Amino acid sequence: MATKFSADYAKRVSACKKCKLQLPKGELRIAKHTPNPFVQNAEGPPPDMKQYYHARCLFEMFMKARATTKVIEGPGDIEGWQDVTDEDKEKVVELIDETMQAREKGASTSASRKSVQKTLNFGQKPLKEPDEDGADENAETSPSKKGKKQAKEEEKEEEDDGDKPDETSRFNSFDKFCKLCDVIATFNKHTDKAAKIRQFFDKSGYDGDTHTIMRFLIPSSDQRVYNLKEKQLLKHFSAIYNEPLDRLTASYNKSGDLSETISEVAAKSDKFPEITNSGWSIQKVDRYLKKLAEKTKDEDQVEHLRFIAKRLSSAEIKYLLRLVKKDMRFNAGTKVIMDGLHPKAYEAYQSCRDMREIVRRVETGLLSSKTLDVDISLGTPILPMLAEACKSVEFAMKRCPNGMLAEIKYDGERVQVHKKGKEFSFYSRSLKPVQDHKVAPFQKIIAKAFPDVENLILDAEVLMVDTETSKPLPFGTLGIHKRENFKNAAPCLFVFDCLLHNDTAVRNLPLQQRKKFLEDNLKEIPNSIMHSNYQVIKNGENHKLKTMILDAIDEGLEGLVMKDLNGVYEPGKRHWLKVKKDYLEEGGMADTADLIVLGAYYGTGNKGGLMSVFLMGVYCEKTKSYRTVTKCGNGHTDEILERINKELKPKMKQINQKASKLPSWIRCASGLCPDFVIEDPEQAPVWEITGAEFSKSDKHTADGISIRFPRVTRIRDDKDVSTSTSLKELKRLFEASKEKCDIERDATDKVPLYAKDRMSLGKAMHEPEDVKPETSKAEEDVKPSKKRSALSENTSPKAKKVKPEAKEEEADDVEMKPETAKDDDEDKEQIKEKKTKTKEASSQKAGEKQKCPYGSLCYRTKNKEHMAEYEHITKK
Repeated sequence: MATKFSADYAKRVSACKKCKLQLPKGELRIAKHTPNPFVQNAEGPPPDMKQYYHARCLFEMFMKARATTKVIEGPGDIEGWQDVTDEDKEKVVELIDETMQAREKGASTSASRKSVQKTLNFGQKPLKEPDEDGADENAETSPSKKGKKQAKEEEKEEEDDGDKPDETSRFNSFDKFCKLCDVIATFNKHTDKAAKIRQFFDKSGYDGDTHTIMRFLIPSSDQRVYNLKEKQLLKHFSAIYNEPLDRLTASYNKSGDLSETISEVAAKSDKFPEITNSGWSIQKVDRYLKKLAEKTKDEDQVEHLRFIAKRLSSAEIKYLLRLVKKDMRFNAGTKVIMDGLHPKAYEAYQSCRDMREIVRRVETGLLSSKTLDVDISLGTPILPMLAEACKSVEFAMKRCPNGMLAEIKYDGERVQVHKKGKEFSFYSRSLKPVQDHKVAPFQKIIAKAFPDVENLILDAEVLMVDTETSKPLPFGTLGIHKRENFKNAAPCLFVFDCLLHNDTAVRNLPLQQRKKFLEDNLKEIPNSIMHSNYQVIKNGENHKLKTMILDAIDEGLEGLVMKDLNGVYEPGKRHWLKVKKDYLEEGGMADTADLIVLGAYYGTGNKGGLMSVFLMGVYCEKTKSYRTVTKCGNGHTDEILERINKELKPKMKQINQKASKLPSWIRCASGLCPDFVIEDPEQAPVWEITGAEFSKSDKHTADGISIRFPRVTRIRDDKDVSTSTSLKELKRLFEASKEKCDIERDATDKVPLYAKDRMSLGKAMHEPEDVKPETSKAEEDVKPSKKRSALSENTSPKAKKVKPEAKEEEADDVEMKPETAKDDDEDKEQIKEKKTKTKEASSQKAGEKQKCPYGSLCYRTKNKEHMAEYEHITKK
């Protein structure tokens, strides 16, 4: 017979089985049920015999017990738990937690016992051993055996915490927090959601931990990483609840909500007794999550999750998992939540991600309802300034009337660098800590590059460069394994902005002053830390900007970022401009292909239960097989997606991402195996897929060709598999997309943008317009007939010369404004003569169209002017 436990209140004076002291009448006692050896029962097992203990005495025994001994692991193991008062429940739960943690860690039994005796008493005076007080004092003052770094971090946390919140407050109950989330989810209007949050904080007698509540309501503000994906969590809880993994996966695919799936299993499972309210505080949940983030092995994660499966209610498990996934699923963004705290809190949160400081100012009333000024601080990342899409040179000139910096858009990873003395922190675009292997070399390098700067915040981009040519390497090469494929490669930090210098916030200074600071203080270390490469573009220099854009496209760079010279740094605002290949000419320069729908994946969230991401591919005539090109989940409205699901569902076969069930006609990597696969590929629909560029990927089987940032731009009902893009045609499109643009260049344009000497900002702004900048030695050494590519070590062919008609088009594009046109009469005559010759040359071939070198595969077929001038012959 298994050992059982029960709890009640002493009805008469009796003695504790362990300490032999009295259990006063009315005091909580816990009974251990064991078979009575003195009574025999012929019809069954012997009756129970109850041995009563003080609660703390019983748990002291548990700490000494062997690992195989039955102990209380959760409230569900105690009969009569529902009759225990809330106050005693909290104390018992704390004893359970301390005991389980001590048993898991193999902690010192004596230390744990003294801790329990000191802090938890159930109405009686604490039992003291003769030397207990002295031992405790020594324990307080003795040096810690923990590492210096860990001790320093814990000391810092204690300083940050200040006055610890009252965990017994009803406003700090995790169960109450879950109910608040349920209330927020019931409202549709954002104003109503914010009002409900405000009502919670304004309730009479409110004494809750506002900082922790706000962090929980905005889990994305938490920088902890839990290393738990959906598949891992399903696998772990399948083991915890003894539920078939396939059943859990099917339920998750149907709902799209992992937390709801696990919560339903917890409510129905007979593995652990259902608990209505665990009594846990939000602070206790926070401590639990902190430990969960430290678990990296599967077995450790399972045991840690099993711990809460026994102790939390199904509703609490649901919201704890949402905290882990950092998605509370109540359709309220950061602005809505911050508005619930204070009308100006969101504005402050944009520039300062220090939630504790914002909450402190709100609670202490150090602000009015009109202003909430919180500036940036070291160690707390702020939202990066962003850029909106720019589709034309004219739009850029209009947005930047004071002139602009046209800066290379590096195709790496955005990094925000915080330097505080000798300590460094690196944050990603999403404000999460950057992986160590990507930024490890930069701590010493930054210290050398800024020798006279103590404290600093930089905005930068980290990417791999070729140490021999200084050329940027393709996106994604920062990974540990990808680096091995490139010789002579090293990570380089390209710095393009400064937000704080020696405790002085400089983000409100004009851009040209911030750039001037970087020019004066940053000592470049080649291929390790460098200035971002930019050129000053004055108002009216349309042709210069257009040439720079096309050069960036030719060299395989991601594009350009244009910034107003007088602009300040505005966190989270899209006041910069970015231009990429697929933004230009209304998308006419984007890379497109007509691909076949080969499979589909279940969506998540609002798209749960729907096929919302699709596996696109091409047909290979040579091998009579279908090859994958890309996964695409963008471009469809909700209405169209529902219609597509109705039409495609009968044509699909569900295989649940099992590679063994893939049909023989498809070549698909195991990591890309879809939830559904088309049953008859010849009946598959064809969609036009548009992306930023064709790229190379070792995951896809169409000769490694893929599409970056794909989106569906058209459902091609007029096409079928036979008329879709084949593998052979896809290869041609890939090669054609790498061809250079038809634009005339001078000798200085033969130098790649990434290798051009930056013109000093001060020199560029004060240089007379009729004086040409001196040519750098690097530019003189480059022969006009050769040009280095940003992606290839081989020199590219000579730049194609523009046909007479194309020259006329370029000349007409340059609008010479009176205030910006040169006063030099000789230059005017040269321009006039050039236009005249162009018109004469074009008139000789009037009525004739030139042949486009790309033929029917030309990527500029959406450009009306180009189509009017060039004939596109189908290539055989």
